[in-house]
Amino acid sequence: MTPCHSQNDGQIASQWKLPRGMLHFREVPCLMGIVNVTPDSFSDGGKHFGFQAAVDCGVRLVGEGADILDVGGESTRPYSTSVDVEEELKRVVPVIQELSQRVAVPISIDTSKAIVAREAVRAGAQIINDVCGFKDEQMISVAQETGVALCAMHMQGTPHDMQDNPSYRNVVEDIFVYLQSRRDELVRKGIDSRRICLDPGIGFGKTHEHNLELLRSCSQFHRLGCPLLIGHSRKGYIANVIGDKQRSRLAGTLGVSLTLARQRIQILRVHDVQEVRDALNLFLTTGGLE
Repeated sequence: MTPCHSQNDGQIASQWKLPRGMLHFREVPCLMGIVNVTPDSFSDGGKHFGFQAAVDCGVRLVGEGADILDVGGESTRPYSTSVDVEEELKRVVPVIQELSQRVAVPISIDTSKAIVAREAVRAGAQIINDVCGFKDEQMISVAQETGVALCAMHMQGTPHDMQDNPSYRNVVEDIFVYLQSRRDELVRKGIDSRRICLDPGIGFGKTHEHNLELLRSCSQFHRLGCPLLIGHSRKGYIANVIGDKQRSRLAGTLGVSLTLARQRIQILRVHDVQEVRDALNLFLTTGGLE
């Protein structure tokens, strides 16, 4: 079968089609602010666990310059265990309902469960961010029926076992082929290619060396013709590079954010919106993208 192709195949995507209009990309990346409604996420587990804390976090992140909010109710850190559907719904749906009334930016639901995705869209979410890459036919059905934007991520294995022994023939090429296949499958299922965003999945079934190679080579994924989302914020590769697991990972996150901006990555998923926004603005102002 001949692969389907994005109408922008080979070009750097300049926009992302959402249900309520296009998200247009500027010179610096858009920032997706993280709202973890969980007790056990790797970096801020428990900090925003609870309705009011999560809503306050989302409102604050938008005030700091977030272009998108990504709300999740299940940790996908290494060796995490899954949360049942009822609990995940209880965590995220009220938060999305409230935030959709209080902020003007699009809201994304970070989930791999079709039931949660559907209810989140009903509550106001415009994006489904699936770390399992929309391999579940029910998730594809939700996308077909709702018309929302999608982000399909690469993960080798599951959160429970993904770091046991990740291996690739060539990490960049292998993930490129995987993301291309997910994009083509979604298009074959009737999803407008302009609704699709792709994420190589930093830290999801990758060794330290794999993560660094992907971060150096993210620009290669522009050939897929879709917006690219990178979730590099506060992750373990930063601690490995600086040689101290206890030190703040903010400086490392900022450094990588500038590398990704230079590679014209469209969306950065981050915890520290204000700091990354300031760094990107200074980077642009001082000619960092020339």
